[in-house]
Amino acid sequence: MSDHPVLHVKGRVLVGPDDVRDELWVVDGRISYDRPAGAGDIRTVEGWTLPGLVDAHCHVGLGAHGPVERDVAEKQALTDREAGTLLIRDAGSPSDTRWIDDREDLPKIIRAGRHIARTRRYLRGYAHEIEPADLVEYVAREAGRGDGWVKLVGDWIDRDLGDLAPSWPRDAVEAAIAEAHRLGARVTAHCFAESSLQDLVEAGIDCVEHATGLTDELIPLFADRGVAIVPTLVNIATFPQLAADGEAKFPKWSAHMRRLHERRYDTVRNAYDAGIPVYVGTDAGGTLPHGLAAAEVAELVTAGIPPLEALSATAWAAREWLGRPGLEEGAAADLVVYEEDPRADVRVLAAPRRVVMNGRVVG
Repeated sequence: MSDHPVLHVKGRVLVGPDDVRDELWVVDGRISYDRPAGAGDIRTVEGWTLPGLVDAHCHVGLGAHGPVERDVAEKQALTDREAGTLLIRDAGSPSDTRWIDDREDLPKIIRAGRHIARTRRYLRGYAHEIEPADLVEYVAREAGRGDGWVKLVGDWIDRDLGDLAPSWPRDAVEAAIAEAHRLGARVTAHCFAESSLQDLVEAGIDCVEHATGLTDELIPLFADRGVAIVPTLVNIATFPQLAADGEAKFPKWSAHMRRLHERRYDTVRNAYDAGIPVYVGTDAGGTLPHGLAAAEVAELVTAGIPPLEALSATAWAAREWLGRPGLEEGAAADLVVYEEDPRADVRVLAAPRRVVMNGRVVG
């Protein structure tokens, strides 16, 4: 055996929503449901066990003004880990965080490369800022840098209009998404408003971040195409302050942001009721702190998603969507143990008892 300790995890192991077992073993950092023969010292961990939580919209290596130093990125990743988030879809970062892949004690990251935005139509220092003629080229570049995802900025404030507006013409996104798919990458897009959504979905996009602009007319299109949403409700909670800050200069935009915020729970609940896949993402990094996955799950419940489904959106369903294993035989032992059953009360997620990464107890 390697220098990984043998762990005996017992109590209630939530392999899936309806698959509950009494124990699992961790041998050489991998999950086994058979007691290992000849094991020496065994460490026992007991409680309610979930696969490591997923934050499907998180920015490691991003600060308020763009890329951050490695020590700051490390603190971000550690904060997520301490909160039980062990798998991150990094939905756009200007920093090279590949060094994290060599650290067995840090969360696993699925990268989407760097944001791709229209010139002067996004937060300064975050994105490649380009024009539509270059979109296919940059999508191909970021598909090569990422781990199967590319991130577009689908809309942002247009200063001439004084309101949110689409960033890209229809023909540009069609060509760009087709190129990403040809290269084996999925595409997601930041979208606050209503006006960018139909073109992006009809062009073949795979996911939409925030999706506050979803309307009753657009929801059937999303459901029919199987386009997922990551609502980031803990981020949408900042809209009233953003609106207040921009009121003097962009009153139309401010009023729009307030409307989107006011109907945020109805938007998410209606999307879920229509069968649109909904996943947990916090938008941590930039201006939001890390470690908010539990708060986002609670927000989904507040919006009207059943607790077990909201839990799955950061656990079993989220991992399946991202193509990563959970508590399957032979999988890397990335798991979180709680004092109580998180299915009964998702607020339990805010207080992990133990965190195990690659078979090691790290928290």
